[in-house]
Amino acid sequence: MPRRSEYRAAVQLTRIPKAPNRIGPRQLTCKSNRKDVTITLDPANYGCSALVAELADEWVSYLSLTQGAAGLAYHYRKSIMEFAVYADEQCVSPASLSLATDYPDVAYLVSQWWRTLPAGYRAGSVIPAMRARALRGLMKFRAQREDVLVSEGVLRLISAPHGVRAGKSTELDEFSRSEKRALIRAAWDGIRQVEDRLAKGQAMIASAGGHPDQHGWMDAGNLLWALARGELSVADIVAGLPRLSLWPVELSEFASMRTPLRPIDFRHRLVAVLVSLLYPRDADLYGFQVLLMDATGRAPEEVSGLDEADVEFTPSGVRLTMTKNRAHLVRHQVFGNSNTENAAVSGRDVAEVVQRLLTVTDRARQDCGLESKPLFLRAAARDQGRVLGITRLGETGARETFTWWTRSHGLDLSVPVDLRRIRKSGKVEKVIAARGVVSDIADDHTVETFKGHYAHGTTVHVISGHVVNQAQRSWFDAAVNGPITLDGAAVEELEDSAVLDALGITGEQAGQIIAGELDMGVTSCRDPFDSPYSKRGDLCAVAPLRCLECQNAFVLPSNLPQLLLFSDHLEQLKLRLSPPHFHAVWGQSLANLHAVLAERTAVEINAARSQIRDETLSLQLPLAARTEFDL
Repeated sequence: MPRRSEYRAAVQLTRIPKAPNRIGPRQLTCKSNRKDVTITLDPANYGCSALVAELADEWVSYLSLTQGAAGLAYHYRKSIMEFAVYADEQCVSPASLSLATDYPDVAYLVSQWWRTLPAGYRAGSVIPAMRARALRGLMKFRAQREDVLVSEGVLRLISAPHGVRAGKSTELDEFSRSEKRALIRAAWDGIRQVEDRLAKGQAMIASAGGHPDQHGWMDAGNLLWALARGELSVADIVAGLPRLSLWPVELSEFASMRTPLRPIDFRHRLVAVLVSLLYPRDADLYGFQVLLMDATGRAPEEVSGLDEADVEFTPSGVRLTMTKNRAHLVRHQVFGNSNTENAAVSGRDVAEVVQRLLTVTDRARQDCGLESKPLFLRAAARDQGRVLGITRLGETGARETFTWWTRSHGLDLSVPVDLRRIRKSGKVEKVIAARGVVSDIADDHTVETFKGHYAHGTTVHVISGHVVNQAQRSWFDAAVNGPITLDGAAVEELEDSAVLDALGITGEQAGQIIAGELDMGVTSCRDPFDSPYSKRGDLCAVAPLRCLECQNAFVLPSNLPQLLLFSDHLEQLKLRLSPPHFHAVWGQSLANLHAVLAERTAVEINAARSQIRDETLSLQLPLAARTEFDL
């Protein structure tokens, strides 16, 4: 039986420093979209509070050591919480549970929880295996400490895999070509709309009288002028506006934008409209994201994560530095200008799209107060119009989602409506362009990633089917389109150059065929040293057994006696061999032979039979062909 130290050696790969003593709720601060969020786990909420406290301590230590993001922290916390609920239900004395003691048996509870995990999720879900892996990782992390005691049962448990079957996620399919064209058209329409709206705001500022205190609060131009110059904040505008009954009709219509509103919402809506005349909104940036994803073939986070420092314009286009967070990969690529007339429709002019995006977000980048200047910045008035927030696209919950954007443009797309499907469409286009060469297609990730995430696409399947069908057709044609049959009149025309060109033979080959110099037994051959069944330059190794399946074969009237004898030979084999075996080996030859004999008249066949009897002809086959093994 293994000793205690042997179990511990299996998991003590790295010694973890002693963790500080913690009491009360455990708190962890992580990054979430470049912002700090605090996540809390309180062991007192569970009956097995001691066990939860142990796991929570490792949760805080592990995430602090690895500097994991908030999403990973939430996942580990959820694993602890789900197991704690299970332990409270299944254990008689949950307060006694601890990783340091063998009774109550924590290892048994964990193994049973792992066994029941998949039942709580849909079939094929990846979450059960992730939950089991997270809990096992925390226990293993604790076992690597020198200052804590871990029971024998737990050590044995974490020395082996968790045993929860890994699920399989449902991969996204690409957009159809018509859907992608509609998305690109909508993207250009959206860009023109935001440019027109911001131009309208600049015109209102230029025609404004000045500060509302001197030139009136009931003029939207004055309010916009003060907001743009920083004379008033959105909170000042909300506080300074008079009651709704004093508003002129023009200001009320400007605030409502033809949308019915309650009186309490007019102040908020007015501020929101003013902000939209200075800065882009969520929906305004989706068009740029669609066009750049289509033109670059990159993932959504690579495009939306671009900063000013990542853009460098060149005489031939623009050089972009894109970061893929999940792969920890930074790539630099130059995209050239599109000089075609339909550049505004195809969305391929990356430099133009980036330049227009910089223009649209210019004010937002000036006012965002961030050290880095993101390209994809949007602004909105929050908290009933009292706070102006300028944030990166995707950094906080968007009120206008990508699905909402597609519907606002009247697009009817297949579900799910997901930006990542645009990248899938780009990968499919690369498949078509590269004609299925995986090493060329997977130029921005590994071949394994392509096979796991992109090779399932509908278009890829269709192309693969075409390739398979083409290969099958070539082999099928080679088998079905057997020898060329010539009658007496056709043999006399072999001296005609047009006939020779149609048959693909030379005059010398035609003379040798007529003279019988290329007779292979059952048929003649245009070139016995160019056989599809043997290496080029070697004498055909399967003649005459496969001559009736070969396109090099020529059947002359003089071959008819041997063909009849070969037909009798196959009929005898049909009686000796099992039907599946005979069909697999001789089925195609017999079918082609029947087709050849069907072209001969009864007079020709009777004459050939008489020749066989008079000259006592026999079938000229190699000795090995006289034996058949029915395996």
